[in-house]
Amino acid sequence: MSDYTTLLIAEEAGVAIVTINRPKALNALNSTVLDELSAAFDELAANDAVKAVILTGSGEKAFVAGADITEMKEMNVVEGKLFAEKGQNVFLKVEQCPKPVIAAVNGFALGGGCELAMACDIRIASETAKFGQPEVGLGIVPGFGGTQRLARLIGRGMAKLLIYTADIIDAQESLRVGLVQKVTAPEGLLDEAKSVTKRILKKSSVAVSLAKDAINRGVEMDIPNAMQYEAYIFGTCFASEDQQEGMTAFVEKRKPSFSGRFVKK
Repeated sequence: MSDYTTLLIAEEAGVAIVTINRPKALNALNSTVLDELSAAFDELAANDAVKAVILTGSGEKAFVAGADITEMKEMNVVEGKLFAEKGQNVFLKVEQCPKPVIAAVNGFALGGGCELAMACDIRIASETAKFGQPEVGLGIVPGFGGTQRLARLIGRGMAKLLIYTADIIDAQESLRVGLVQKVTAPEGLLDEAKSVTKRILKKSSVAVSLAKDAINRGVEMDIPNAMQYEAYIFGTCFASEDQQEGMTAFVEKRKPSFSGRFVKK
């Protein structure tokens, strides 16, 4: 992996742990962080040794406390639009990474931090985590995908309530409304994220990647087209060694040994 100034990246048994490392700024997203996240996810997507990614923040206070307001404060209309598009493009790389991406939310996930967490596949939160989209209190709206992903994750009404009021909710409320999938003690957060990741990695990486694609694309379609796409993805599985191994192992009553490869024609 390349050297980064705002990210720490460690690899453990096929899992890349990406830590946003600006603790004095509560890991706020500035242009440098966004550029490095973009480059890092390009590398991670292309690295066959990496099977999954855990994304977290440095320190105990924040996952990402938001975008860097000091950088945004003097922007004009054009600069604001370009900054929003920059963040959106980076978060799309996270969302569309062919490998599962788990957010281990260790503190404040506000504004751009909440938006980054929502771009991940699964969110596991520390009991001390806080979530929110406080942008309207600054005279702006969520611009890194928050108005779109939040409504898709927790429904329009709850998304509008949180965005219009700029309310900040705790980990248990985030779990209740479906924004996060698990809540754990702060000291066990990374271990829980690793545990979930290990369970995923025991399965077919081909099937997991294809399932991610089917879900991400399908939720943007009407049901008939989404089911047609699901059938296409289902059929694609039958071109993989993993399908052959998985079904053979089931018939033979043994555990499968997946290769993550497609059959060579």
